[in-house]
Amino acid sequence: MSRAMQLAMSEQEVLALCASKKVAVSAIERLPGGGTRLVCCSSSGADIVRQKAKSKIIAVEQERERHRPTSPLW
Repeated sequence: MSRAMQLAMSEQEVLALCASKKVAVSAIERLPGGGTRLVCCSSSGADIVRQKAKSKIIAVEQERERHRPTSPLW
């Protein structure tokens, strides 16, 4: 099972849920259309979040913001 999921929750709500269940977060980002994309450090952590936030899971893959890292000035 994937460690990534999209939730109809704010970043703060997702982080609070993960902290309360002791689930380590690998990455988190806001989605342009609303909601949050979460990547857990382990698949077992992702399963815990999926169970606890079952009704908040966004089933259809949402578009993510394009991110292009800036290169350092040398």
